[in-house]
Amino acid sequence: MSTEARRASEWTIHGERVVDDTRRAVLSIANVELPNSVRFEQYVLRVPPAAMVVVLDDDDRVLMMWRHRFVIGRWVWELPGGYLDPDEDPAACAAREVEEETGWRPRTMEPILGFQPMVGTIDQQNLVFLSRGADSTGAAPDVNETERLGWIPLTEVEQHIQTGEIVGAGSVAGLLAVLLAKANGRL
Repeated sequence: MSTEARRASEWTIHGERVVDDTRRAVLSIANVELPNSVRFEQYVLRVPPAAMVVVLDDDDRVLMMWRHRFVIGRWVWELPGGYLDPDEDPAACAAREVEEETGWRPRTMEPILGFQPMVGTIDQQNLVFLSRGADSTGAAPDVNETERLGWIPLTEVEQHIQTGEIVGAGSVAGLLAVLLAKANGRL
């Protein structure tokens, strides 16, 4: 038992029971108590970490995939990426995913951002990398991952976010991190 004192706003967890445990997610219900003694059950989803890549070419264009997301029923632009295999190096995973999904091999891999997309309900570490350049392998993009690829000018990314064509947390966060780095002269 921890000897550290509880903070006034810290929630108490009285238990957590697993509802479903699959290859890619564990859904559970946590019995929690707020500081004011109110108790309730909260769904918790634990998902393996994911890695994605902002691939920038020499003309400051970003490699993106146009794909359908059935959960939201829309076509959107996304960065290439995917789940890490157990014990897989995040940079290796990110590079592998770019190549498998797009047919392009990243030249470099630089970590730019780590975040949790929905900390109130979901535990899933997201890691975003920057690649400066990529080389075509000659392989076609994975038909299960994308309808088509696009090299989107970095100057148009904000517009695509505002119009709802880029909505995924990893894509939005990664692209905004690159735009911020560029605006601050770090890129």
